[in-house]
Amino acid sequence: MEEALLEAQKAFDEGEVPVGAVLTYEGHIIARGRNQMERLKDPSAHAELLCIRSGAQVIGDWRLLKTTLYTTLEPCLMCAGALLLARVSHVLYGAPDLRHGAHGSFINAFEKKHPTHSLRIEGGLLEGESADLMRKFFKQQRSRSETVDRSAL
Repeated sequence: MEEALLEAQKAFDEGEVPVGAVLTYEGHIIARGRNQMERLKDPSAHAELLCIRSGAQVIGDWRLLKTTLYTTLEPCLMCAGALLLARVSHVLYGAPDLRHGAHGSFINAFEKKHPTHSLRIEGGLLEGESADLMRKFFKQQRSRSETVDRSAL
């Protein structure tokens, strides 16, 4: 999870919402991702999706069986769907996402047993560190927007 936090910090440094992810297979990191929506001008460029795509290339298969995804924020509904479709085995996340979280904070995409795939999902891993980085980012964003608003007067 520390590696996912490092990816989130990179996203923060690049002006992106600070979410980071790593994908492991048999205990080894095979892919990394961080939010890149602003840089790529792509609303689907979430850390989890970029990590899944990269991991599939490394493994050479879209089925990411026996993998674990670590992410700093509770996956959204789009990412939850991708995790299920990619057949990721286990997801560990840091902070809950009250606005978009798909593990019960906003909606629960995992409450029904999937017909072809079992995915374990757990939250709260390094939750404080993940939440602190998000708070810092949005505080900085609010500060910037107030400065812009004042200069426009």
